[in-house]
Amino acid sequence: MRRAVRMAGAALALALGISGAATETAGAATSYSFAVIGDIPYGSTQLGLFPKRIAQINADPNVKMVSHVGDIGSGNCSSSYYQKIKSNFDKFVDPLVYTPGDNEWADCHRASVGKGNPLERLATVRSVFFPAPGRTLGQNAMTVTAQAGYKENVSFAAGGLTLATLHIVGSDNDLKPWTGLGYTAPTEAQLAEEAARVDATISQLRNTFASAKAAGSRAVVLLTQADMFAPGTQGSGYRKAFQSIVRALASEAALFQRPVFLFNGDSHGYVQDKPLTTSKWKSFYGLSGSVSNLSRVTIEGASSVNEWVRVNVVSGPEVLQIQRVPFT
Repeated sequence: MRRAVRMAGAALALALGISGAATETAGAATSYSFAVIGDIPYGSTQLGLFPKRIAQINADPNVKMVSHVGDIGSGNCSSSYYQKIKSNFDKFVDPLVYTPGDNEWADCHRASVGKGNPLERLATVRSVFFPAPGRTLGQNAMTVTAQAGYKENVSFAAGGLTLATLHIVGSDNDLKPWTGLGYTAPTEAQLAEEAARVDATISQLRNTFASAKAAGSRAVVLLTQADMFAPGTQGSGYRKAFQSIVRALASEAALFQRPVFLFNGDSHGYVQDKPLTTSKWKSFYGLSGSVSNLSRVTIEGASSVNEWVRVNVVSGPEVLQIQRVPFT
């Protein structure tokens, strides 16, 4: 059993060298682990199991932080459901870093979930899950740096790493038409929101890498929902949604030279790869060179999910060791 008394958020941050100001020194390598989950809980069965699964992660003595990379379920866009998930999030003992997914807001136009206005739902998601900008969720919340105007985009230094969340979602980053509301093409408001959020994402990327260089970080860790390298053939809408972000990521990662790790959900099946070393994705996004220091991990999710990912920070050159841990 995990010890009953846990360190307070400030003490935990000190122990790991965590700093909300990512421009401060990231610190020497520290051996610890963090958990990554996403696309959970899907459906009533998963929702019923969620407290038990949170307890399993809480019971791991090496885990000092948890990240949820979006999609808190499918088929429910109600404010009461958001509050129910928030209540479950509050059961995490360690700091919880959460970034929204498309199911939370971008897909809420669908008739099956009540034909909600996605932008109104996005405002509610921000209100419910980010009540205190610059503070994570979890019982031992820690201080992070929140991006101005996008409080869900946060960055911090921890144990020799610089970490950041990026609000990028599936459904072509909300460029797919809101068909449930009767639209056959993106609305002006939809396009404006997406364009501003992409600009904010690219700014967050560039600032994160600048902070990592200034801090002497061993690696950069990026956490987002959208799978920008999804299996199968992708069309022009998918390229338009993600190309500017991927190109900025490729440029910054190549200049950084040290390891870069991208964790995402969205496509539900586990993948661990180096997407920008393959001709498919280099050609798709119009990149001329390979980015071999970028590693990507897609988290398993959806109604059949039976595992979580433990990321071990190690002192060797690999920096991170990825473990797939079965839910019990």
